[in-house]
Order: sequence, then C-alpha cells, then structure tokens
Amino acid sequence: MVEFAPVRPESTAALVARKLRELISGGVFRPGQQLIEVDLARSFGVSRGILREALQRLAQEGLLVSRPNRGVFVAEFGPDEVFDIYTARLAIERAACLKVIEVLGAGPELADALDALSDRLEAAVRGDASESAAVDLDIEFHECMVAAARSPRLDRMHATLAAESRMCQRALDGPVYPAPARIAEHRGIAAAIRSGDVPRLHVLLAAHMDRAVEAIVARLADAREGAPGALSP
Repeated sequence: MVEFAPVRPESTAALVARKLRELISGGVFRPGQQLIEVDLARSFGVSRGILREALQRLAQEGLLVSRPNRGVFVAEFGPDEVFDIYTARLAIERAACLKVIEVLGAGPELADALDALSDRLEAAVRGDASESAAVDLDIEFHECMVAAARSPRLDRMHATLAAESRMCQRALDGPVYPAPARIAEHRGIAAAIRSGDVPRLHVLLAAHMDRAVEAIVARLADAREGAPGALSP
C-alpha cells in the first residue's frame, strides 16, 4: 500500500492572508493605506508573528509593499502595473479557455455558466446595484472561465491578478466603463467559447482587456490632474 504524508489543515497565517486579500480586493483597505500590525493582530485574534507571516505572503504576491522603517502599505498601481496585470490575466484566461474548449470539450457548458453570470450582471445594473457589486460580478465572469479549466496552478496565479484587478477598479469613483458595454463583450466571449471559435475568442478577450486598461489608465490620469472622478483620498 502506498504511504502518504498526513494532510495538514491550512495554517492560521494562510487563513489570515486569505482574509486580508479579500479585504484589500474588496476596498476595505485602500491603495497606499498603511496597515498597522498591532491593530490587525488584535482584530484577527492572532499573534504578531502569525500576522507578519500573512503580510509577507501578500507582499510576495504584490498586494502589499514593505517600506523599511515605515511599515507595510497596500500596493498602488500606476499605468505600467495596470497594463502588466491585464496582460498576465489575458495569458491565463486564454490558456484556461483553450483547455476547456480543446481538451475538456466543455465549451457549451462554460458558455452557459458565463451567460448566467451576464444575466446576473444585467439584472444587477437594472436594479441599481453598487459599482462594487458590478465589479465583483465582472471579475467573477473571468474567474469562472479559469475555474472551468480545472487547473489549480492557473487558479492560484489568477487569484492574485483578480484581486489586483478589483483593487484597480475599486480605487476609482464610479464605473470604469459602462456596464452595457461590459455585458455585450462578455456575451460575445461566451458565444465564441460556445462555438469553439478560438481565433475569435482571442480577439474578443484581447479587446476586452485593452478596453479595461485604457479606461483605468485614463481615470488614473484624471486622478493625477485632480479632475472630477479622480481617485478617492
């Protein structure tokens, strides 16, 4: 009989890191905000050693920045970082969709799930949902594509990028670009997946990412110039 090492439960530091990741991507902690170790350790009910381990994990992921003699801060993203985030996301999401279509043969099933998410986003927008809720549904669409590939490694890489994307969008007041345009692009992507039209899928995914990058970078420029709709303080 093959011997296996015992399965270890997720460490406390990993659990704290996951919760912090959710709080950061959810906009509770804003880009540039300092995280106070003693306050966070008290809030989570853990030692400062465990908290530091969690902070180090998120610093390695790029969500936090450690500044010597100053402390730990939530990362801030400029135009170059935004472009890099979405470029990496595009590569992962293309790879995931290719596996779903060409290896798993599950394009129609994924398309059904994506159309259902587009329906939810459309209903949320009609119901005057908050921009935060719309951002979550927007990113969930892309997370669904990656999850369908059944690749733990793609999932892990995409999780950090999705968190960074949420940070980019939530750092801006108001929608990044109109929800109807996002919904139409999502439905086009789902249709290409359903039909197995890989070349069209590549084009639509790239255009979708490019539009998001252009919109976010334009809003960042407005923020630097102090224009309406700038970054919140």
